[in-house]
Amino acid sequence: MPAKPQTHRALRVIGVGLLFTAVAALAWPARAPDVANAPAGARPFAWGRDSLWNALELSFARSRAEGCRYERAARAASDSIDATLTRLRSERVSASSPELDSLENAFFRLAPRAAACGVLANDYVALQGRLREAIKWQSTAWDLTDRDVRDRLYQSLYGSRAAVEEVMLQSQDSVQTLFVGSGVPSATPSATSNGVELHSGDILASRGGYPTSALIARGNDYPGNFSHIAFVHVDSASHEISVIEAHIEQGVVVATADEYLADKKLRVMLLRPRPDLPELQRDPMLPHRAAADMLHRARTEHIPYDFMMDYADPGRLFCSEVASAAYREHGITLWTGISTISTPGLRSWLASFGVRQFETQEPSDLEYDPQLAVVAEWRDAGSLFDDHMDNAVTDAMLEGAERGDALEFDWYALPMARLLKGYSWVRERFGGVGTIPEGMSPAAALRNRSYNARHAEIKTALRGKAERWTAEKGYRPPYWVLLSLAR
Repeated sequence: MPAKPQTHRALRVIGVGLLFTAVAALAWPARAPDVANAPAGARPFAWGRDSLWNALELSFARSRAEGCRYERAARAASDSIDATLTRLRSERVSASSPELDSLENAFFRLAPRAAACGVLANDYVALQGRLREAIKWQSTAWDLTDRDVRDRLYQSLYGSRAAVEEVMLQSQDSVQTLFVGSGVPSATPSATSNGVELHSGDILASRGGYPTSALIARGNDYPGNFSHIAFVHVDSASHEISVIEAHIEQGVVVATADEYLADKKLRVMLLRPRPDLPELQRDPMLPHRAAADMLHRARTEHIPYDFMMDYADPGRLFCSEVASAAYREHGITLWTGISTISTPGLRSWLASFGVRQFETQEPSDLEYDPQLAVVAEWRDAGSLFDDHMDNAVTDAMLEGAERGDALEFDWYALPMARLLKGYSWVRERFGGVGTIPEGMSPAAALRNRSYNARHAEIKTALRGKAERWTAEKGYRPPYWVLLSLAR
């Protein structure tokens, strides 16, 4: 029998009601993320040296007019710094030693002349490598749980890095892109890739070319230049290089060396455990065994990405944990100085992306770990300037976060994002990769898209301003000028 009209009407009402309920559920506002408290005693590092940066820029402008006229004096200054470094590689000093202040000031004063005279640029880069080695050797006897000591280490290493990169940007036609430091012995299997010898257990720190890469590098109490960590395994028989890393889209994956380098990177630094570590003295093959264990785990199980940044949870891993968790299983605790994130605006932004731990392992801070030596570093002028622009835009945006700027998205985008999340969940169940990564909420994905769009808009404007500055002044704007233009 045909259904009665009342039945048709009732079914339509029910259908409309179910549709309305589904739409309402999909469009229901996302709950505001919980923001954890700042770590006890944490505070952001502050340079407070604007007058020095301005003085260095004025010195560079004068030195450009003089060219290499004072090359001999500059080389004498470099030799004097080298003499100090020779002593600091054999005689211990405290982190509060005035000698370190004098060394820092001398290195900064040399920068404008090295930038203005291209033949000095490569020597200045090499000098910074020796300075880094000396300071890192000194830091093996320092207490990095002391905030003042941590500040000194960061100021010396990041400060000298900032100076040398300004020189590189002003001398782009004469500076080498690959710096290879002093040899760091290792007993583990090795193979060569792109002119650099990699050993099993080595760690690669890199910087991605995406807005969120800059946020990872800059978004902590000690802003840095690296956003990603990867772990190297070299097969003892075939010498095949495997790179183990965690990606937000897939979790932990294994790549070849070429696949690793094919992903957009603005810089790469190679780190290796110091051979004089007690653990390596007892077992020189420890790094290889740590890498082999992580490689086996990555190939035999699915390890989701850890958006919470909880380095104590081995079930989910973010990029830093791939190396730290592996070494921790073998008795070495990396990240001697744990990173902290204390400012309220930044914590609010990161919480909106899913971060819950604000005392964690930031990629940039691994450079300062005394247990690791820098083996090599790659940077070219074009990528380096892109890196600096990303940093300037990010720093300006984070200043806005502290003024109360929020990461917002259009409310009507949320239903579609939730549908995409459901689609992604289904794909992941069958071994695929979803549109919205596993562990990321639909609202977090929309905030991520909003952040990227805002960053790209500001960067486009900054690029135009930087080009006009260069045309007017005749040289690229240094970082403090880029930041001012980004603001």
